[in-house]
Amino acid sequence: MAFATRHFVRAASSAAATAAAKKLLIKHVTIIGGGLMGAGIAQVAAASGHTVVLVDQSDEILKKSTKGIEESLKRVIKKKFADNPEAGAEFIKKTLKNLTTSTDAASVVHSTDLVIEAIVENLEVKNKLFKTLDKFAPEHTIFASNTSSLQITTMANATTRQDRFGGLHFFNPVPMMKLVEVIKTPMTSQKTFESLVDFSKAVGKSPVSCKDTPGFIVNRLLVPYMMEAVRLFERGDASKEDIDVAMKLGAGYPMGPFELLDYVGLDTSKYIIDGWHSLEPNNPLFAPSPLLNKLVEEKKLGKKTGEGFYKYK
Repeated sequence: MAFATRHFVRAASSAAATAAAKKLLIKHVTIIGGGLMGAGIAQVAAASGHTVVLVDQSDEILKKSTKGIEESLKRVIKKKFADNPEAGAEFIKKTLKNLTTSTDAASVVHSTDLVIEAIVENLEVKNKLFKTLDKFAPEHTIFASNTSSLQITTMANATTRQDRFGGLHFFNPVPMMKLVEVIKTPMTSQKTFESLVDFSKAVGKSPVSCKDTPGFIVNRLLVPYMMEAVRLFERGDASKEDIDVAMKLGAGYPMGPFELLDYVGLDTSKYIIDGWHSLEPNNPLFAPSPLLNKLVEEKKLGKKTGEGFYKYK
């Protein structure tokens, strides 16, 4: 009898351990931030059958976000359901049914499986948000940041769930761009990592994994490339127009580095390179650019302000 009891206890313990090791099937997603990135993530998550709550500070922002999602979905169905407009209309209806909005993050995370943060690129603000939500979210809930340049580990340390914390870096525009970088910190559990990979696939993306290194994969290669193009221009070695043409025709890139800088936003690029420079001041790849600093100071931030390296009407 004692043997049978011991055997039962061992079997129960083993079953519990197996259950604990299982990946989390993410069904309910809370996205903090109704800007372009947050709205885009909300769209692809809702379109793939997830229950989504999009959170921002005001109903006005959220109405704008929802309208943007509706317009984006209309563009999607023109391609996806060109021969079947009725199916397209049903797709939009189902997607929007999966999406709700809220101005109170703490009240909606109590039943969520995944929180994705897509707010301003400010570490202090992000840490404050995660610290607050950590108190209200269930134990099983995974936290993820969509940051493109800040350290995930620092954000995880603002919470008590370091093992349930990672990075999900989507790319703009989210509905069109297929890549998601899944970032694993030294504390991220394998269960959490695999759950984030599975979620990325479920929303129709192709995930790649990376450690918590500055810029992850894409921006770690892309930002120094753009900065080197600026230095090439600063030295007078080539015009910005010729540099752009060279990279488009010689390397097959869809945009030249100056066109891309204007598209991304010169303030965003400056913020990233300044942050990396503070981490590694002796790394020449992260050296600031006097010309970039000057343009940002003059509020010439690229396409969004009508002028950056180029002028836009």
